[in-house]
Amino acid sequence: MGTLEGHLLPGIALLFYSLYHSVLVSLALLQEQRVLKPPLFVWKREGHRALQQVSYEGVLKVVIPCVGILAEFYYPPGINRAVMIDWEDPQRPFVFKDNWQHFTMYVFFLLSGMVDIVSQSCVAHRSARLERAAEALAFYVLVLLMAAHIENKSALEIRVHILFMVPSFLLAVVLSIEIWVPDHPPLWVFKTWLGLVLSNWMLQLCTVMYSPPTGQPWRADNPVDLSFLTIFFCWHLALGAVVLAAIYGLCSLWHSHRSCSFWTKTTGTWYQPCPTESSGEELEKLRTEAVLQDEDV
Repeated sequence: MGTLEGHLLPGIALLFYSLYHSVLVSLALLQEQRVLKPPLFVWKREGHRALQQVSYEGVLKVVIPCVGILAEFYYPPGINRAVMIDWEDPQRPFVFKDNWQHFTMYVFFLLSGMVDIVSQSCVAHRSARLERAAEALAFYVLVLLMAAHIENKSALEIRVHILFMVPSFLLAVVLSIEIWVPDHPPLWVFKTWLGLVLSNWMLQLCTVMYSPPTGQPWRADNPVDLSFLTIFFCWHLALGAVVLAAIYGLCSLWHSHRSCSFWTKTTGTWYQPCPTESSGEELEKLRTEAVLQDEDV
């Protein structure tokens, strides 16, 4: 992960996951759902009833970490970092510390995905609390390893990663609360907003550390540059709220259009246009009924 590509992979994956979850939460709020149910991919195969429905989220949590693990150890091609101890050195020192930290992060998110698949697809009753517990554990591990990851780093890298740890820790706390308070819409919204902030900041981290738009590297020894990092992070807090509000607005328009279309189709079978021809028999009947109703009044 110590390259631009290594940070882009989890950043883009987290961004798409957050956008998908924003749509899911927005539709759940508009439809007044009490339980947030992610869609399942239907796999029609005879003889495997337990695997007929597979969780999209669980599959993504398994596939993306596997790709990340392979990239950590074997990218660029021809490199092998899957070694923890240098056996040729008499002191047997540990090697590739950062890669093994990233590997550990990926493994816990992979385990979270496996829990999602088992809970949503392979058992009779879904255990949402177990899913939230596994996901919360993955984010706690992420924060813990990030705290060790910034040791002996420059002031710039420390500031960037500390700001990354803030939404990660808050996400872990929200997921922990959902273990005891599941299906609470305000927590859905707060968790989705934190996911957007975290993904956007991870992409910002790529531009700060590897590809600055100005073409000039950020200066770790400049207090002004460090101050602007915090300013940009605050902007990302607002950006996450704006993106979530925009997605909710688009989903609201779609939901309103769908409701109007359904209402038109439903009422169209009951209400027919009134004939306008003066000589029509139906029009004469309507006039007679109207006169009789006036006399009764």
